[in-house]
Amino acid sequence: MALLAWFAVNRRDLPWRRSRDPYQILVSEVMLQQTQVERVLPYYDAFLTRFPDVQTLASASTADVIKAWAGLGYNRRAVNLQRTAQYVVANLGGTFPADVEALRRLPGIGPYTAGAIACFAFERDVAFADTNIRRVLHRVFVGVDVPRPTAGDREISAIAEAAVPAGNGWTWNQALMEFGALQCTARKPACVICPLQSACRAFPAVLSALGELPRGVRLKREEPFAGSNRFYRGRVLAALRDHADDAIALTDLGPRVRDDFTPHHLPWLYDVVQGLERDGLALVAEDSTTYDTGQDTPLLGSQRVRLP
Repeated sequence: MALLAWFAVNRRDLPWRRSRDPYQILVSEVMLQQTQVERVLPYYDAFLTRFPDVQTLASASTADVIKAWAGLGYNRRAVNLQRTAQYVVANLGGTFPADVEALRRLPGIGPYTAGAIACFAFERDVAFADTNIRRVLHRVFVGVDVPRPTAGDREISAIAEAAVPAGNGWTWNQALMEFGALQCTARKPACVICPLQSACRAFPAVLSALGELPRGVRLKREEPFAGSNRFYRGRVLAALRDHADDAIALTDLGPRVRDDFTPHHLPWLYDVVQGLERDGLALVAEDSTTYDTGQDTPLLGSQRVRLP
């Protein structure tokens, strides 16, 4: 097959491709959610050095897990990863199931991650689709996917299931992911040197579509990060990591989070840390006193926050 021949020449030597340990595969898949491979690589090795197996991760303090995750962003992933580990240790004796449906019953595991673990750890011939796989399958089997895909998730899932070659699911799915990451990219696909040209329903129309999108239509872009809620959540967690042995008052936390912080920002900051608490990323010490603004609001300045 042209795709597998391409993969044999172009595959990157990634550490999780050298493993069949379901725990290590789970860590890699969670880290790779919304994060590029090059950024994940050093964190993956460091995380496994700190938490080498599912038992170690399950028994660690959540604060230590969050600190080890520092720099990767989307810190809720770290908490969900530990919850999965704790469930596997507490309910399954530390052994991951190999069946997709059983994997999907684990907390924090969705259809994609369940398929990836079953395939990459246990070499099951199963189908699943991340962003790269979905793009490749849509272009090859359906057609142009810009400015938006014409096939829904159900149709792409059916295509993915039918396309997996018996006995070669591991290589096939790795090849699809790699092809979408390196060759059939979202914005600049290398269509003119693509080995799948003759079979691709999107070639060459996808080149025209990418170059001449309708007026006012753009491919989806990430929202600006600086100044966003996610940006400030990250700064709060960074401050808590630096202050990990003790709780920190909101009045002391505020200036660490934003340079223009004033007492008027306390309600906003309290909302941010409450969101982190709901996600299991922080603990807020409640206070029953009131904040002297003429309204029945908490004395926010005395609230204290720490890592779980």
